[in-house]
Amino acid sequence: MTTGYTAGRSVSHNMVTTQFELDGFHVTRTLGVVRGIVVRSRSIFGTIGAGLQTLVGGNITLLTNLCEKTRQEAFDLMLQHAAELGANAVVGARYDATEIMQGVTEVLAYGTAVFVEPTK
Repeated sequence: MTTGYTAGRSVSHNMVTTQFELDGFHVTRTLGVVRGIVVRSRSIFGTIGAGLQTLVGGNITLLTNLCEKTRQEAFDLMLQHAAELGANAVVGARYDATEIMQGVTEVLAYGTAVFVEPTK
């Protein structure tokens, strides 16, 4: 699957914030919206396993792990997209999820790619 992003290049996780400012830095260039998108479906085995976990109640770990893995992949793709644009940080980072069809969900991580320099 081709994403259009350069493999191996990425913005550091500590340079991402949900705020619109990054403490200790000032934005010198705004490079635009960046995003990472993953569309994932549950396997039949995951669906059966999650169904069994619902019988005993509590955290449905199979689905929790699937959701976390999907969000992490979307986040990493967003950071790769930002690096491709020449960014060293992402501000205003957010997630969105949409069920496209039963059992198929799109997870989108998005934010604004910026180039920042330390505050003097």
